[in-house]
Amino acid sequence: MTASLLAPVDLYCERLSTAFWAEPVNALSNLAFLLAAYFLWRLPLPQGRSAVVMSRILTLMVAVIGVGSFLFHTFAQRWALFADVIPISVYQVLFLAFYVRQVARCNWLVTMGWVLFFFVVTYGVGMLPDQWLNGSVASYGSAWLFIGGLGVYHWRMRKAEPGILLLATGVFTLSLVLRSMDMAVCPSISIGTHMFWHLLNGVVLYLTTRAFVLNADRPPR
Repeated sequence: MTASLLAPVDLYCERLSTAFWAEPVNALSNLAFLLAAYFLWRLPLPQGRSAVVMSRILTLMVAVIGVGSFLFHTFAQRWALFADVIPISVYQVLFLAFYVRQVARCNWLVTMGWVLFFFVVTYGVGMLPDQWLNGSVASYGSAWLFIGGLGVYHWRMRKAEPGILLLATGVFTLSLVLRSMDMAVCPSISIGTHMFWHLLNGVVLYLTTRAFVLNADRPPR
């Protein structure tokens, strides 16, 4: 078991060895998540106690994502891969549940129904071939669909900053494209394009969390 967790994982163009600092650009680009968390922490908080707690949890999760990704792009072992992907998955579920509950103002039964639907869609999308867009579709297709769907809802319901989730969807689309290009451009660009996935996703997480913080526990317009 321990040997399995310590097994090396090489997924990205920049890594050429098992050394700790073999992906310096990919590792340092995770600062984008910490910067996003910093600016989110400075936003004015909503009024309700639950909304405040949820806002802080999402902000902290953005920072945890950055730390987990840094660990993976330095240690590059199986345990570090879990440290990378688990916080991302947790953020997706929490954001959906918090948004439906506090922004869409649905009851807990409806909220849990949407979370269950997200799991079903994630499972279905995860069955798609890993070769499609370098695994980006299978790993993040459901997140893209749900951010886009929430973006349409956010805009149609005229929430504060109504276009913010649609903007997040557009940035996320670009980040998925650049993540998918990483190995394809490796022969000509030695460091690949994965660092842009980090930089742009820092923006995506800032926008999605900002959308929640600015609209949580507020009556519909």
